Amino acid sequence: MQLDWAALVGFVGTACIIGAYFYLTASEKPNPLILHGTNLAGAALLTVSLLVHTNWPSLVLEGFWAAIAIWGLWKALRARKNAP
Repeated sequence: MQLDWAALVGFVGTACIIGAYFYLTASEKPNPLILHGTNLAGAALLTVSLLVHTNWPSLVLEGFWAAIAIWGLWKALRARKNAP
């Protein structure tokens, strides 16, 4: 079975999310911009794949995943702005 472009994009998104989780687990003090940015990129790529190969529960999950990543980025940027 050959994979189409949407499945390949989904695999890259999966790699981003797994990589972000590994980074969080392996780092003593993870950079929240890297962590949440990578999660957001992964969610976006998986969403593209899921819009072609629709799986509604997974699509809803990616929506929440992206929203949490955006919130994390917002918090990190706000903390950076307020840092001395």
